[in-house]
Amino acid sequence: MLLKSDINIIKTITIGLSIGFFFSSPIHAEAIDCSVPGHSLQKVCSAAFSKQRDHLDNLYLTSLLVTDAPSRIIKDTQLMWVQRLKQCKSIDCIKQQIDLRADDLNIFVSLNQSLTQHYLKFERGAFAQQQVHMKVHQLSKDRIKIEAVAYRNPNNRLDAQSIAFLAYTTPDQKTEVTDNEHDCKYQFNYSKAILSVKTVQKGCERFAGIYRLYD
Repeated sequence: MLLKSDINIIKTITIGLSIGFFFSSPIHAEAIDCSVPGHSLQKVCSAAFSKQRDHLDNLYLTSLLVTDAPSRIIKDTQLMWVQRLKQCKSIDCIKQQIDLRADDLNIFVSLNQSLTQHYLKFERGAFAQQQVHMKVHQLSKDRIKIEAVAYRNPNNRLDAQSIAFLAYTTPDQKTEVTDNEHDCKYQFNYSKAILSVKTVQKGCERFAGIYRLYD
């Protein structure tokens, strides 16, 4: 069995190899596709953001190559992020969104995701208009951590662009969950690849809904 230190060494080596591949190969994963004429992200695709785009491309490719998480969750959270990026009305908003996505990709690269289940909120077969990314972490045999982020308008001030969810529970109690951030109580119903989250408390509806499991 590999120790955590061994896993970190392997990741470090893989990251180095992937970066070398990124710069030597003419074909690579692009975080933002700027090849489409009349692109809706013209400001982001301008020469002014070329360095930031290259850095994000590098992180995006690296995360796809080395993360323990399913590659589909990286691709779909990228699509969700691009949707938020398209809402930006200012240069500051664009810069903030690029920095936030870089932080997210670094988490996929650096942390052990093998004991984490990722869920995205869906409505009528598409990403929910109120985007939510939920993670269920198996911290130990008897301890589970549930965290989520509900994304709001990216043009809000930085501290008002998202709402956090945090709960700790056990395998036996993971259907009755209390969000420690807002003291909201939820009923979690796990069914194969679907998670249903319900609440009867007013003001707590933001995290209620249907989520798809990525595995």
